[in-house]
Amino acid sequence: MIRHKKLGYVVLNVTNLDNSVDFYENIVGLQVVELKNTIAFLRCSSDHHNLILEQAGEAGLKRVAYELEKEDQFQGVFDYLTEKGLNPIELSAEETQSLAQGRTLRFKDPHMGVTYEYYVDMKQMDSPFVPKKAKITRFLHVVYETNKYEEMLDFFTNTLNFRVSDTSSDNKESSWAWLRAFPSPYHHDMAITKGAENKLNHLAYQAERVDDIGIQVNKLKNANVPILFGPGRHRPSSSVFLYFADPDRITLEYSQGMEEFPEEGARQPRELEPTPETIDEWGGTPEPDFGKFGKLITD
Repeated sequence: MIRHKKLGYVVLNVTNLDNSVDFYENIVGLQVVELKNTIAFLRCSSDHHNLILEQAGEAGLKRVAYELEKEDQFQGVFDYLTEKGLNPIELSAEETQSLAQGRTLRFKDPHMGVTYEYYVDMKQMDSPFVPKKAKITRFLHVVYETNKYEEMLDFFTNTLNFRVSDTSSDNKESSWAWLRAFPSPYHHDMAITKGAENKLNHLAYQAERVDDIGIQVNKLKNANVPILFGPGRHRPSSSVFLYFADPDRITLEYSQGMEEFPEEGARQPRELEPTPETIDEWGGTPEPDFGKFGKLITD
């Protein structure tokens, strides 16, 4: 059984590395660790990185990486994924060294073609992460839209050992599933929603306090950054949210107050009514560009 320590990082292709580094450092609040030619490593924790930005001709999500709970799991997970026909590859020592992490495997999901990593032992930084004025404390979750909703739900739960926290569906066009990478306590490290195409919906960072949501609202306004939705409150996770756009119009979220689950004795998943209030109990509605731009880089 795969046991996850946490959602570790994502890799984003960006069309202007300098602009994106400045934005993620000074607007989102991450800290730059390394700049290597066309690649930037940033963090929001003691880890060497929680975000990698790569200069490219087209923006989008390139890779999603989870840290395994223990190093001695690695070979078992590799063998298990091989048995499942996912054809994982182990990265060379040279590549893992360049990523400042230990043994690492990569594979693609069979339905959307997204690349995933499982890794162990990322380099820990000597100096603590120091948040900006609006304080973020961790990289929190990834959300997809997919025309392979049922297949992806089955893949995450029955192959990768994610647990369902809540679902919402009208059995027609609207379906949502909020999933946690077991035994991660957070209401969702991953969520999927039914859509006409496969794409990234948004990435989320955890804010320390509700005040940090308010601080970020004014920070975004002062910097002329589009606010796409919120502030509001999600019914499934009970979290207060704020969505905004990065320089490539990818949707980002600040989230505060997410429900947490114990490893044993967790409540049963709920089937929530698919109403506007389920998405925002405060009655807000998203802007047209919310979740619109988020190509999945599957080459």
